[in-house]
Amino acid sequence: VQLQASGGGLVQPGGSLRLSCAASGSIFRVDAMGWYRQAPGKQRELAATISSSGATNYADSVKGRFTISRDNAKNTVYLQMNSLKPEDTAVYSCNAEVTQSRWLPRLNYWGQGTLVTVSS
Repeated sequence: VQLQASGGGLVQPGGSLRLSCAASGSIFRVDAMGWYRQAPGKQRELAATISSSGATNYADSVKGRFTISRDNAKNTVYLQMNSLKPEDTAVYSCNAEVTQSRWLPRLNYWGQGTLVTVSS
């Protein structure tokens, strides 16, 4: 199973970016998916998660500005980031709980990370 993230880049404060992350490979079911971020010199933290049924959870620092969504048919999770601030600068990594067959346990997979830089 591979998670391929895309959409990072340089954006000015107040701008927007949309991240995408697609899971591929031998997949029976994808449960929760999410985005985590790690700023320079800091520990990785949760940004947002979404369950297979669409229930969402956000870090307080991004509530009202970020929106997580998913396309279950494409095994893809998105993160729409609006009103970006310099403190949102970080490497954003996607995560997915994947079951490869009904006889195998559910495992956690991580994407390679995509850099988001918010700067004027």
